[in-house]
Amino acid sequence: MTNDLIAKAAIDRRMAEIVTPVIEDLGFELVRIRLMSGKTTTLQIMADKPDGGIEVDDCAEISNAVSAVMDVEDPILDEYTLEVSSPGIDRPLTRLKDFEAFEGYEAKLETAELIDGRRRFKGELAGIEGDEVLINIEEGTIGLKFDWLSDAKLVLTDDLIKEMLRQRKVAGALNEDKFDEIETEGSVEEDM
Repeated sequence: MTNDLIAKAAIDRRMAEIVTPVIEDLGFELVRIRLMSGKTTTLQIMADKPDGGIEVDDCAEISNAVSAVMDVEDPILDEYTLEVSSPGIDRPLTRLKDFEAFEGYEAKLETAELIDGRRRFKGELAGIEGDEVLINIEEGTIGLKFDWLSDAKLVLTDDLIKEMLRQRKVAGALNEDKFDEIETEGSVEEDM
């Protein structure tokens, strides 16, 4: 089941069907896909690692794999540009698990229909309950059915930036041993 937040239009859902297995085979997750038509056609793919922290090299790997499949499937009639990116810090929230993962952070949610006279909700995410996304707004905690949402994204706050930098450091610490070897090789003689 592909939710509308990952792939909105019918063409996006068709693209998601083609692209998702390729991305998952490489060990990544599809966060969002959009086929944008303007003067030029662009297929935008947003991907991430299951535990976050996708890198530029990963995006290049996904891009190559997706290009190969798209050449075979050929679902886009016009010439198009493929853009593969990470979700960014103020990322879109497109899956129910995203709302759970970012509990405690500020987000902006938008619903397709009016809910109690409004469509936009801004507040602190309070996790999930069944198929509902909980958010603390001025009036208190409310639950919005995931299916009601038409758009959702994190708000760029100092807390969010700090957490993302902390995650980067943790991921970086795991790779530091590799870097240490490279830096220390041959550098002793130069210092003398």
